[in-house]
Amino acid sequence: MNSMLNKLFKKYKSDKYEHRYSEVYDNFFLNLKDKKLKILEIGVADGSSIKAWSDFFKKSTIIGFDIKKIDLKKNKLIRDNIEIHCGSQIDKAFINSLILKYGKFDIIIDDGSHFPKHVIKTFDLLFNSLANNGIYFVEDTQTSYNHYFGGNAFDLKFSNTHVNYFKSLADTLNYQEIANPYYTKNKYDGSIKHISFFHNMIVVKKGVNNVKSKLVLNNSYEDKRYKSRLRTKGNKIRYFIKYLIIFKTYTFLLFIFNLFKKIILLRY
Repeated sequence: MNSMLNKLFKKYKSDKYEHRYSEVYDNFFLNLKDKKLKILEIGVADGSSIKAWSDFFKKSTIIGFDIKKIDLKKNKLIRDNIEIHCGSQIDKAFINSLILKYGKFDIIIDDGSHFPKHVIKTFDLLFNSLANNGIYFVEDTQTSYNHYFGGNAFDLKFSNTHVNYFKSLADTLNYQEIANPYYTKNKYDGSIKHISFFHNMIVVKKGVNNVKSKLVLNNSYEDKRYKSRLRTKGNKIRYFIKYLIIFKTYTFLLFIFNLFKKIILLRY
């Protein structure tokens, strides 16, 4: 825990030091330290973490914004590589104005309100502005389990929290493997390389993810099996009946069953 970043968090009295977030950030940032990046942090407060980023990423532009107006002089935030704005993380017009001004961000850190619905909406607003191979960090995810923040500690699997939201995005990593011909493509399918879960933090890396499945074709197991069997063994009528009639009927019945289950359990 004696990394440069951890020392900076301690120096500026950032709560990232108490949370031991440097253990996570070190894994992602050590090779980026001397690059020229655009880094956006949501939530400035007293500017402690912004100053740490400024010292660590000396060649980068550190952009921060907060819903409250920040006294730059009082908080010693007047630096060449720091730019501070005032606005809400769920204000689409404000977010779009930042995107218009800065373009793509290499790193985005959400240390804002920590309300689940705000975190989800902010990710939705900012993901397209994250550069390819860019990294998106969500801090303080413990609020997902706290009803005073709009979290839910009583329904861990199906509540509308940001932890559950990012759990569901894990399926986008394997979207080409989902053997459901009725699957509706998610807006993030094919554009997330990996999602990592840490203590009180989630990390999403953006990137092209288009590895073809070896088991399904266009989300259909039946179509893949039919074509592969036809190619190797022939007998078109037999495999047509087996895979494109019997198996597809079975898949359709499973789809209907799970649809009714969702409706009955109110999981829409």
